[in-house]
Amino acid sequence: MTATITPASGAPAGSPPASAPGHITTATLPAAPLPPAAQDRRARLLFGPQPRWVRPSAALLLVLTAVLYLWNLEATGYANSFYAAAIQAGTKDWTALLFGSLDAGNAITVDKPPAALWIPALAGRIFGFSALSMLIPQALMGVAAVGLLYLTVKRVSGPAAGLLAGGALALTPVAALMFRFNNPDAMLTLCLVLAAYLTTRAVEKAGWKWLAAAGAVIGLAFLTKMLQGFLIVPGLALAYLWAAPTTLGRRLLHLIAAAAGIAVVAGSYLALFQLTPASARPYMAGSETNSFLELTFGYNGLGRITGSGAGMPGGNAGGPGGNGNVGFGGAAGITRMFGTSFGGEVSWLLPAALILLAAGLWFTRREARTSATRAALLLWGGWLLITAGIFSFMSGTVHPYYAVALAPAIAALAGIGSAELWRGRAHWPARMVLAVTVLATSVWSAVLLGRDPAWLPGLRVTAVVVGVLAAAALLLRVDSMAALPVRLRKAATAGVVILSLLAGGLGTTAWTLATAAQPHSGSIPTSGPTASAMGGGFGAAGRPDSDGGIAGSSGAAAGGPGGPGAETASAELTALLKSSGAKWSGIVSGATQAASLELATGTNVIALGGWNGGDPYPTLAQFQAMVERGEIGYFIAGGMGGGRGGNSEVAAWVAANYQAQTVGNATVYKLGA
Repeated sequence: MTATITPASGAPAGSPPASAPGHITTATLPAAPLPPAAQDRRARLLFGPQPRWVRPSAALLLVLTAVLYLWNLEATGYANSFYAAAIQAGTKDWTALLFGSLDAGNAITVDKPPAALWIPALAGRIFGFSALSMLIPQALMGVAAVGLLYLTVKRVSGPAAGLLAGGALALTPVAALMFRFNNPDAMLTLCLVLAAYLTTRAVEKAGWKWLAAAGAVIGLAFLTKMLQGFLIVPGLALAYLWAAPTTLGRRLLHLIAAAAGIAVVAGSYLALFQLTPASARPYMAGSETNSFLELTFGYNGLGRITGSGAGMPGGNAGGPGGNGNVGFGGAAGITRMFGTSFGGEVSWLLPAALILLAAGLWFTRREARTSATRAALLLWGGWLLITAGIFSFMSGTVHPYYAVALAPAIAALAGIGSAELWRGRAHWPARMVLAVTVLATSVWSAVLLGRDPAWLPGLRVTAVVVGVLAAAALLLRVDSMAALPVRLRKAATAGVVILSLLAGGLGTTAWTLATAAQPHSGSIPTSGPTASAMGGGFGAAGRPDSDGGIAGSSGAAAGGPGGPGAETASAELTALLKSSGAKWSGIVSGATQAASLELATGTNVIALGGWNGGDPYPTLAQFQAMVERGEIGYFIAGGMGGGRGGNSEVAAWVAANYQAQTVGNATVYKLGA
């Protein structure tokens, strides 16, 4: 029979029996079928009545997460004005909402799919557009993601593991950053966690309907952030193909059903966009041919991986987007996730996740194919390794906050691995791995905290000391010393648990709380105790992408964090655009400038050339026709970009045919007669 890691005395109430199928073993002999009694015990644990502490603990987790993500949310303001303007447009016009237009006049879209804009725009239609109506849905997505991760891990390793995983996700700095912001990453992360939950349900009984639903959710993730939504597919598919309790042929057929789910959701919208006449929808920003497919596989696809392709910002070295630029992710390589840019965002528990993944796969190497624990390790491990690998080695534009997509996998592996090894700590291999994991996490937390040496320097020392104490307590098994009375053994068990949690969680918790306490704006927000506000400002040079910009003027510098365009528009220019009765009050090169003016004035402003001024829309002929129809009030000189397409031609034609005037801090041309 399998030599199973069995729970020691003092194991937490409600812990799954180590003899149950799917739990970590140190087997050296062929495994025998488990007796029905053991299978019944696991079934009762995961699907039967729960201990009294489970529901209150889960409710407390969600309440505390909600407080963390909603607290002082109004300080964030409009956050990334680019997406805020598109959400505002969606509250005014249904076509703008459907296609993700940057303005309610439907000139041009944002350079992303529109799904992340739909929920906050609908909230704005119901409650009125404001910073809070836009950001509260993002925060609630974070609460939902934490709850779903709890449920997913709980089904495999019990409620204690689920609570640990949910808490780890909630207290990941980049998660607190993105769930309090308006970038698409909040909805993307929620979709990915939901897909993992549905796949976990599918694996349990080879349920093809659950798997098809997971595919549909991945299709929605594609409509949120395109190909990034597919990075978890190999991990999910491997877990199902390996562990689902049915024949290989059926498993393959079920995966085809999942692919059909992806195709139905993603393909339906793609067909809608491509088949809608160009005259009836906005131009697809980020493409040269007004094509959703071109954006998918070019600017937002292979261009991100290779750093090449039309319209891709930056380069492979130097400048924005280059490997040497910390604001854009730092140098590509296997250590990027631990580096200056990404490390503080997501890597606090990354060493623990990698150690526990390797140990879990080794200890379960002789488990039955349908082992629930091994399937979970394959799912979350595949998610982590593939996504982290792509982020680490891509040479195109990459930003630190992308790492939020890693946070659920890291948290799940930490929860599953820690809980399973804790139950088997009577055996020295499990005890040794736990001690190494706790100590490594505390030391790495001290390293990350040291990257801001002026902030709470004593916390670094505390983390290491607590880590050493916890590791020693685990190795010595102080919670099970026979000389101690039962009550003292229980107290010792609680002490070891608390020490271990503090060793692993002090650093990430402090950094997360500091992140939530600071306002963040612009297009490259970063976590930590210092407010971040990076993004292209009015008149800024360079060619960033909409996920990130060059350090420039920010809402924090003028008009409050993420404020309504105060950083780019004078009072005189704002008043002038408000007085325009044209369909579009103005046109300016670059979407950051257009978005800020829209938020400041409440009018429609065309982003000439899309995000960085380089998209071929509108062409000179299209612009001239708009002017002739009286649809544009003013041309605002300056802005960003002007490289390819008709941008420079439009500016030259305006300068040759209209009189310039200075309005506040801008040069403006009144169009028309």
